[in-house]
Amino acid sequence: MAHAISAQTEVTVGVMHGKDYGVTYMLPQTELEIVVNATRHVYTPGEFCRYADRYLRLSDVAAEASEYWTLDNIQPNLRGVPDNSKTYFVKLKDKTTAPLMELTEDGIVRSINMPFSGERPPKKVTTPENDRTQSVDPRRFLTEEILLAGSTAKMAELVAKEIYNIRESKNALLRGEADNMPQDGAQLKLMLDNLNMQERAMTEMFAGTTTEEPQTFTIRFTPQEMQDEVAFRFSSRLGVVDKEDLAGEPFYLSITNLQTIPQPSEEEKKSKKEPEGVAYNVPGRARITLTHNNETLFDEELPVTQFGSIEYLAPVLFNKNTITKVQFDTTTGELLKIEREEKN
Repeated sequence: MAHAISAQTEVTVGVMHGKDYGVTYMLPQTELEIVVNATRHVYTPGEFCRYADRYLRLSDVAAEASEYWTLDNIQPNLRGVPDNSKTYFVKLKDKTTAPLMELTEDGIVRSINMPFSGERPPKKVTTPENDRTQSVDPRRFLTEEILLAGSTAKMAELVAKEIYNIRESKNALLRGEADNMPQDGAQLKLMLDNLNMQERAMTEMFAGTTTEEPQTFTIRFTPQEMQDEVAFRFSSRLGVVDKEDLAGEPFYLSITNLQTIPQPSEEEKKSKKEPEGVAYNVPGRARITLTHNNETLFDEELPVTQFGSIEYLAPVLFNKNTITKVQFDTTTGELLKIEREEKN
C-alpha cells in the first residue's frame, strides 16, 4: 500500500533526529533476475509395453520408467529492491509547501505531488486444470473377454484387436459407411471424439504415458562487474541445479560497467558539501551477457543503479508559490518526469 504525507515542509536530506517529524523514503538498487522456464517430463511405461511392437508395430517403446527435463526459455529481468544505505528523510516544517509523497510497499519513493497511482503487483496467470489433457482409465473400455483372459500376452492381443476395431469404426463413420450413421455433424463429432478417447487410452497401455510439468526457476544477482561467472547449471536429468553442482551444464553470466556516469574521486567525496533536496538515482549502464556452450543467449545494455550516481532536486522547487510534480522509476530510482505549476 502506498503512503501519502501532506504538510508544510522543508525538504532536507538525512535521518530523523530528535522531535523532527516527516516521512522516510528509500531509493532502490538494481537486482538482476534470471527467470528459467523448464519442463519436467515423466514417462510411465504401459501395462503391455513389451508387446507394443508385436501387436501395434510401435518400436522403441521403453519398458522402464524415466524422467527428463527440457529447457524452454531464459529471460533476464531487472527489479528494484530497497537500498537501506540510501535512506532519506523529508522533514515537515512551516513556510514551505509539503510534497505529497507516494511510496511503494517497500518504502521506495514513487512520486511527489501526483495523484495516487493505485499500482499493484501484476497477478500471476495460472493455467486452469481443465485446459490440460485429462487421463482416462483404459480399463473402462475393456470387454469381459479381455478381462478374463488367462495371461498378459492374451490380454495384450485382445486389446490390440479392440484398437483395430475402433479404427475401423472411425473410418466407416468418416466414409459414411457405418451401420448407424449420425444424424448431423454435431453427433458425428461426438461419436468420433469418444472413439478417439478410447483408442488413445488403450494405446497408452502399450506406448505408456508422458506427463509434463512446467516449472519456473528464478536466480537473483546484485549486479557487479563479472566475467563468465557461472550463473546456474542445467541437467536434462535433474533440471536446474546449483552452480556448484557439476551434474549440470554451466550457463555463464558477464556484467560489464559501461562507465556512462562519471564517478567522483575519494577526495571529491570528502570535500563535497552535504547536499540538500530530494534524492534520486541516475543509473549507469551495463552490458549483461548470458552464454551457454559458446552460444550467446542474451546480450543487452540495461540500467544499473549501482553503476550510477545520486542527484538531488533542490529544495527551492518545493516553495509555497509553486506545485512541483515529480515521478520516479521504482525499479531504478531514476527521475522520469518533473512538472512545475504556479499557484493561483
